Amino acid sequence: MFYNAKELSLKIGDTKMDYARFGKGEKALLMIPGLNLRGVKGAAASLAIMYRMFAKEYTVYIFDRKADIPEGYTVEDIAEDTAFAMRELGITSADVFGVSQGGMIAQYLAVNHPELVNKLVLGVTLSRQNETVRRVVGGWVKLSENGEYKTLVEDMLKRMYSKEYLRKYSWLLPIMSKLSKPKDFRRFIILAKACLTCDIYDRLENIKCPVLVLGAMDDQIVTAKASEEIAEKLNCELYMYPNLGHSAYEEAKDFNSRIYSFLKG
Repeated sequence: MFYNAKELSLKIGDTKMDYARFGKGEKALLMIPGLNLRGVKGAAASLAIMYRMFAKEYTVYIFDRKADIPEGYTVEDIAEDTAFAMRELGITSADVFGVSQGGMIAQYLAVNHPELVNKLVLGVTLSRQNETVRRVVGGWVKLSENGEYKTLVEDMLKRMYSKEYLRKYSWLLPIMSKLSKPKDFRRFIILAKACLTCDIYDRLENIKCPVLVLGAMDDQIVTAKASEEIAEKLNCELYMYPNLGHSAYEEAKDFNSRIYSFLKG
């Protein structure tokens, strides 16, 4: 398997949590993905290739949400599950990178469990609600509740990717649409609603570790302002991609190298 990539799981309460692990470095890097339609199972190899830059110096862990999730599940609940999983695996401290919903989770992890977070990278995320995220994510919830899968995926792709990217890879969109079909609409709805529970802005001053914020000026999901206000509140390093949207973490060729340079520095 690429870069020693493996797909594993651990017991958490009366359920389990899937996770991917790759790399052979002595340091731990925790990557927390955003809201998605499929999860990490079956994606270890592709994730290892996408983030191969980190494989030499780090052992990289990418946690999924736990298998059985209750109604009313919040991003803070997910952060608590993440902290539990880290301790179960003997991870006493890690550099942490969270994107989108993963960035929301990472903020709660850094506030509630500061001893677990060495350095923190927040990608295209928010610390409190705004009208845009309520409207967009609320729309995804309604589409999911109505079983309008095709419209859901089309709307997600349209809002995430730049127009240039969509034009360039228009031939791939039907394939992406089929591969992205949710395995469980109920699960997706609960996790989407969890995005709307993030409200940690007033507690950000409790984050004491070094932080890098990466945002996008054309972000149609959490907005550019959301990234900017986190960086302003924390007085930390900020980089905004001028011509990209929410999927800057996939589209920007230097996204991973910016993270790597920050963690090395």
